[in-house]
Amino acid sequence: MRHWLLTIALLAAPSLQAQTDEWKQLFDGKDLTGWKHVGPGSMTVEDGLIHTHGGMGLLYWTGGKLGDCRIRVVFKMRDHNDNSGVFIRIPIEPVTGTLYSLTKPLAKPGKPGPEWNTMEITLDGPRTIVALNGIKVTDYTEGEPVPERKFNFEPQRGTRPNDGYFGLQNHSDNDVVFFKEVAVKMLKK
Repeated sequence: MRHWLLTIALLAAPSLQAQTDEWKQLFDGKDLTGWKHVGPGSMTVEDGLIHTHGGMGLLYWTGGKLGDCRIRVVFKMRDHNDNSGVFIRIPIEPVTGTLYSLTKPLAKPGKPGPEWNTMEITLDGPRTIVALNGIKVTDYTEGEPVPERKFNFEPQRGTRPNDGYFGLQNHSDNDVVFFKEVAVKMLKK
């Protein structure tokens, strides 16, 4: 995978906060009800999958802000190495907040296209843990040192909120990614 922009955020709707033991599916495999696209490109539902088109845009879940939860995203790339991402902790609609360029991967367990990958993102207060195919790739707590910003497309440095919106990125015409599951489970506190 080229970047798999680890840009991830979740939303706190009352109906989700009551659920702690079960995954709540945010994509029904039929349409994009509860989601909104911003920016260039688009996303559609084809054969039960979210399909990216063009970009660079963002499909975000409109259910509200979330924190203290786990997000599961099951995806595959059309080609061997397509670019996309999951945006987290977006403070306001539809601005983005990212981990991209803030941390280096602890491992690289991603499977090339067209194999399915499962990403689980844990938002636990100021801590973010990302596992890809069951292997931890990121464990970051707000306030830890981060590299200097090198490019204008990288996020501004500074503290991110513990909760926020989240969404799926569509990167470009050459980068096609399919999502078959997007789910959330609240952490027990």
